[in-house]
Amino acid sequence: MLHFERWKILAILATVLVGFLFALPNFLTKEQLAGLPGFMPKRQMPYGLDLQGGAHLLLAIDSEDVRKDWLVATQDQARRALREAKIGFSGIGVQGKSLQVTLVKAEDSDKALTELRKLAQQVGNPLLGASGADLDIQKTSETQFSITPTDIGFNERLKHALDASIETINRRVNALGTAESTVVRQGYDRILVQFPGLSDTKVLKDLIGKTAKLTFHSVHPTMAPEEAEATRAPLGYKIFESDEKPDEPGYQAKYLLGENAVVPGEALTNAQPAFDQRTNESVISFTFNNSGARAFGKYTQENVGRRFAIVLDDKVISAPVIREPILGGSGQISGSFTTESANNLAIQLRSGALPAKLTIVEERTVGPSLGADSVAAGTTAGLVGLGATAVLTTMAYGTFGIYAVIGLAVHAILILALMSAIGTTLTLPGIAGFVLTIAMAVDANVLIYERIREELRAGKTAIAAIDSGFQRAIVTILDSQLTTLAAALIMFWLGSGPIRGFAVTLSLGIVTSIFAAVTITRLLAAMWLSNAKSKSRTLQVPI
Repeated sequence: MLHFERWKILAILATVLVGFLFALPNFLTKEQLAGLPGFMPKRQMPYGLDLQGGAHLLLAIDSEDVRKDWLVATQDQARRALREAKIGFSGIGVQGKSLQVTLVKAEDSDKALTELRKLAQQVGNPLLGASGADLDIQKTSETQFSITPTDIGFNERLKHALDASIETINRRVNALGTAESTVVRQGYDRILVQFPGLSDTKVLKDLIGKTAKLTFHSVHPTMAPEEAEATRAPLGYKIFESDEKPDEPGYQAKYLLGENAVVPGEALTNAQPAFDQRTNESVISFTFNNSGARAFGKYTQENVGRRFAIVLDDKVISAPVIREPILGGSGQISGSFTTESANNLAIQLRSGALPAKLTIVEERTVGPSLGADSVAAGTTAGLVGLGATAVLTTMAYGTFGIYAVIGLAVHAILILALMSAIGTTLTLPGIAGFVLTIAMAVDANVLIYERIREELRAGKTAIAAIDSGFQRAIVTILDSQLTTLAAALIMFWLGSGPIRGFAVTLSLGIVTSIFAAVTITRLLAAMWLSNAKSKSRTLQVPI
């Protein structure tokens, strides 16, 4: 137990050296980091919002928007199902919180009910006692049916919309070049966004506050939007507002467009800011996937000489004339874009559309002065705790207490190195976890040394007592530390934000504290024994 082969000693020393190199950048300035050799690690631990300051947004998802989109999608599915079943209908439309279907013939009602009920899907978990269909489909008269989302179905749809929104916001925020942002679910229908180091929430709001839903629609070839407003829009067409500038060629305030997109926004695979080579204006170049490229190419082939509309968030941003077929699956969007607005819109398009509108519930910026005070207080607490622990441990256990302090220093270096290497953001709860692991690391040494004292009192020799002390204490150390590690992993799994920060630091601290107590302290004790045996035949353990 106390014998270390040469390769093991070299491996332990190499681990400590690598840990020191990874922890070193946290104690250097940016200028000093720049002067380090290229092979040296230069990654510093980033500060969280509570230490560095930054932007804080609390967003609420529009549940009615989720319901409306669901009903519109169900409307298309119902229309398609009835057509495939060759059942005539005179109207399918959204009324309030349900979808109303009207048939032409009453004798088709039973067949229509069978087809419409195929639209319902089972949701929920039967094991938890919460399951059922997502749609309630009822026959309200001989020729009319009502399709209404159920509570369990709507809650499931809202949960999916919230998860999709979080994923989309994450992609948009990370595109700004930071990995320290926080985007987490909070409560039933809210999303918390924190961006350390950003002093103005306007940039964040502009980036994530839009749905950025880009679609391509056909323009009605003969009817003007004013005529459709005065009478009634033809079946399958809808009036869209224009977002064009009045001085642009071919400007219209409104457009009568096909309700269903020729190419949906999901077919967009890439969008990048660029410059028009002829006008040198900022534009956005886009690329479709294979299915989108085929659909767009077919449509432009069949409609040369006609206009089509590019719609962003239900507003027409451009309605050019198709001069020739566009078969390459790519193109560009022009408009009154600045370089910054083109870049932001490209980010939004690349990250995908938000499934529903988001409303800002809370907005604030946190100043860095709080962070400076918190870092200073946390540093002071850590140094005071480390110093007091070192003094008391040395007083209680003498030379072996000094070995414990050395192991404690290695533990602190390694935990800093691991947090820096994996990019953990340092927060106030993280500092608390770091200070807590210092006490836990000392606790492991106390268990070992007290066990050695018991073995010495039982009459064992110094070598036997030290060897038995480490062997018998390790079981207790692993049991207590692994139990704490399990609790930390559960906190990381179920928690969010500050709780996760605390759990990460605590988990890393448990691993490094076991390494420091079981490996570093044992190596130092073995080296003391080897040196003491060469000087004297009788050994007196300095503990």
